[in-house]
Amino acid sequence: MKWVKSIAATTLAASLLATPGFAAHAADTTPTAKKDDFKLTILHSNDTHAHVEAAPQRATKVKELRAANPNSLLLDAGDVFSGTLYFNQFSGEVDMKLMNSMGYDAMVFGNHEFDLGSSPEGHAALAKFVKGADFPLLGANLDFSKDSLFDGLQFQTVTKDFEKGKIYNGIIKEVDGEKVGIFGLTTEETPSISSVANVQFANYIDSAKKTVAEFEKQGVNKIIALTHLGFDDSKDFDNDQLLASTVEGIDVIVGGHTHTKLDKPVKAETSFKDPTIIVQTGQYSENLGELDLTFNDNGAVVDYFGQLHALNDKEKPVAADPEAAKLLAPYSEKITAVKQQSTGNTAVSTLDGKRGLWGVRAGETNLGNLITDGMLAGAKKIDPEVQFAFQNGGGIRASIDTGDITVGEVMTVMPFGNALGIVKLTGAEIYDIVEHSVKEFPKEFGGFLHFSGLQVEFDGKAPAGKRVKSIKLNGKELDKAAYYKAATNTFTAKGGDGYETLAKVYADGRVSEPGTIDYEMFIQHLDTLKKVDPKVEGRIIATIPFTDIAKGSETEGYVRDLYYRDLTKGTSATTYSPNANLTRAQAASFISRALHLEAKGQATFSDIANLNPATQKEITALAEAGIVQGVNGKFNPDAKVTRAQLALMFARAYDLQHDVKTGLKADFSDISKYDAETQNAIALMKDLKIVSGANGKFIPGNNATRAHMAKMLSNYIPYVKESK
Repeated sequence: MKWVKSIAATTLAASLLATPGFAAHAADTTPTAKKDDFKLTILHSNDTHAHVEAAPQRATKVKELRAANPNSLLLDAGDVFSGTLYFNQFSGEVDMKLMNSMGYDAMVFGNHEFDLGSSPEGHAALAKFVKGADFPLLGANLDFSKDSLFDGLQFQTVTKDFEKGKIYNGIIKEVDGEKVGIFGLTTEETPSISSVANVQFANYIDSAKKTVAEFEKQGVNKIIALTHLGFDDSKDFDNDQLLASTVEGIDVIVGGHTHTKLDKPVKAETSFKDPTIIVQTGQYSENLGELDLTFNDNGAVVDYFGQLHALNDKEKPVAADPEAAKLLAPYSEKITAVKQQSTGNTAVSTLDGKRGLWGVRAGETNLGNLITDGMLAGAKKIDPEVQFAFQNGGGIRASIDTGDITVGEVMTVMPFGNALGIVKLTGAEIYDIVEHSVKEFPKEFGGFLHFSGLQVEFDGKAPAGKRVKSIKLNGKELDKAAYYKAATNTFTAKGGDGYETLAKVYADGRVSEPGTIDYEMFIQHLDTLKKVDPKVEGRIIATIPFTDIAKGSETEGYVRDLYYRDLTKGTSATTYSPNANLTRAQAASFISRALHLEAKGQATFSDIANLNPATQKEITALAEAGIVQGVNGKFNPDAKVTRAQLALMFARAYDLQHDVKTGLKADFSDISKYDAETQNAIALMKDLKIVSGANGKFIPGNNATRAHMAKMLSNYIPYVKESK
């Protein structure tokens, strides 16, 4: 990762990225390209999730890049459905019309295309989408034959004589006289994370091998897999890297599902002679991908260059395409009206539906608590014996800002219209369910559960299946032999997100379905509250091993954050030593790990040779980045760090990755004697809410403790910029 800014390098990169079409590059070039080889540009999108507000910008960029690259294809890797009010209101209609206007060549089904399968209408909206599309949809491992809504729509073949509005295993496009094969694969995990109804899924590897063989039989040697498998999704199901390493003959994988932002194409690690190139754009129509390819006569990729074109960059905005904007306008007017309709309630603080560690898929949030409280209250009106409620984090799709809570915001948070299910479970089954909930932690998992009524403690570093330490119902430990009644949504109650225990319970007839819709229960619950100000209450606790950290303390939360980010192991297996003075070596290690810095050269300080090699590298990396400095060739690793020095380190780290903030003032009465850089650093820390001081003082000369570092580093984590 490169952190030190270079004006020359930044200017060169900007000039390359601003140039559409084939661009100069070095790292991705192979030496066998010839002047008359076939050139093809793939423009691609994925996981747009009904964020059609950015579609007019996407349309502009598509037109621009097509003009620069006549030999081009426009492909979508799935999950057009679900995610915003546009889908709630129009069920994919507006997405389909906008994609038609842009001239998409093909699309693969994502798992969210099947979200409405359990509704009374079944997959009617999906069938309508397919019929209305001016392009074919691809699904080599899908079988729609048992769903009459798709009668006459699917042809399980590979063909050059394809029609729009139909489903094929693969199609053959002719581009500038060359045959290009495109086929689709959808994750086999879909039946456990969506509502597929009667649609059946076959093994993706077997389907891919058969389809590639069919292409080759028809003389096609340039093959694109359009996939909704995920770049690095669980190996238990499928992912693009496994596909590339297992199936020979695939030249390009245009992927989706994991929302991975690949700034550059990835050349897959395979044992095959010819390369496979993988691309993915991220999510929510934030980027349009461009992949420029050169193929030799044998159909092998001999040269490639890829980039992402940001569609919502405030500094370099993309103009909206007038035709697409006109098409979108009447739908937007209706959405605006829905969004503006108030529930009559006001959020005192932000209702947190964010992603990432401690977000809705990997931690307790105030919004998860509020939703489950509403679910429990709604279920008790129907069955007073219901004792607790649980909600999957993957069903919480957004946050709600402070202020008036509108119907639109609520439906954006819960866009699937999931119905209430009341489940009868044994204590042992509840333990199994909670084990499944936390099995991926700290990695995000859509099945991570939020609770009302239960208090869960688990060791997030223990082996999966052996993590749960305690489950209490309203403060009392569960009896594994006793029966309890719980409320959840029917998606989860039927075994969604891989909950095999719940699937068995459902098959056993222990789920009742009253039919109440999730967002309706939520709004009804809001109406009963004097103020909407839920808190994180310790309903879900990932334990830490440090016995010298007080439970429930502010420091415990910060240390927990660092522990599960693998940024601290404590001073021993069971002690963190929060009150111990922080040394320069420890400070360097903490910050270097947080920024993922790697030393490029050898250590230059004469007094760090006795430290362990990892610490030496961390100090060296921080010095190379300009965050720390020595004196007379020495680092003084055991010297104590003052609060002012620690603020200076964090400020320098911030300035490496962000535009420098100047003119900041901190109203601390005890920092005036420090130099301008230190005063600005302290002011920056206060501006970013990383430090607060006490009684109008910062106490800059006091030694920083390990507890101080935990607080500052944990608060600083959101400002760390990652790059792939």
